[in-house]
Amino acid sequence: MEDFQELRKLVELSSNIVFFGGAGTSTESGIPDFRSAQGLFETQRGSRHAPEEMLSRDFFLSEPEEFYRFYRTHMIHAQAEPNAAHQALALLEKEGRLKAVITQNIDGLHQKAGSERVLELHGSVHRNYCMDCRKFFPLEAVLQAEEPVPHCDACGGIIKPDVVLYQEGLDEEILSAAVEAIEAADMLIVAGTSLRVYPAAGLIRYYSGSKLVLINKSATPYDSSANYLVQDSIGKVLSTMAGDAGPEV
Repeated sequence: MEDFQELRKLVELSSNIVFFGGAGTSTESGIPDFRSAQGLFETQRGSRHAPEEMLSRDFFLSEPEEFYRFYRTHMIHAQAEPNAAHQALALLEKEGRLKAVITQNIDGLHQKAGSERVLELHGSVHRNYCMDCRKFFPLEAVLQAEEPVPHCDACGGIIKPDVVLYQEGLDEEILSAAVEAIEAADMLIVAGTSLRVYPAAGLIRYYSGSKLVLINKSATPYDSSANYLVQDSIGKVLSTMAGDAGPEV
């Protein structure tokens, strides 16, 4: 779809938009995705441990030093800034049209752009907690730790990022909130996700409306279900959709 005029009009006629995004939402901020040809999982093939293994709970517990080496290098992008997609979504929320951002990302860029109702399915690098006493720590506690594995300054326990690792389940409250938001949506925008990782990918099934917009540069298993399929830059498309969404703010 080259002409986004129809998508802009859909936004203008919507009052309960929900956005559901994945790693592709942040690639224009310089953060690699996971499953594309240039993604993390492909570029790290051939390493002693596969990325999926190093990002598992078992690996974190058995090899915390190696986990943190990989995690600090590949999963934390503290200098990244929100891109046009994040900014467009924040604008739509400010105008009252967008009711929720549901994200698989852990980078916190939606909040940094100004979005307030962000449902983080996989947690955030900005939250970390002691596995023993549950004390919470900011990202700086991980980045500035003098030792390879950060420890709690209160009890000495290992600090774990508040992110969902392989072998861990999603937070049920956040998952339920995401389902409720999608069920109530009059427009669902899905972008930057392969829609191959469950249970997150299954959320799209809860939308029963007729304004499902799917923005992704590669094919997904749900392409045939989309009312509007766009294979283009997420930042460009969302900026165009939000540009004429309402009064200037």
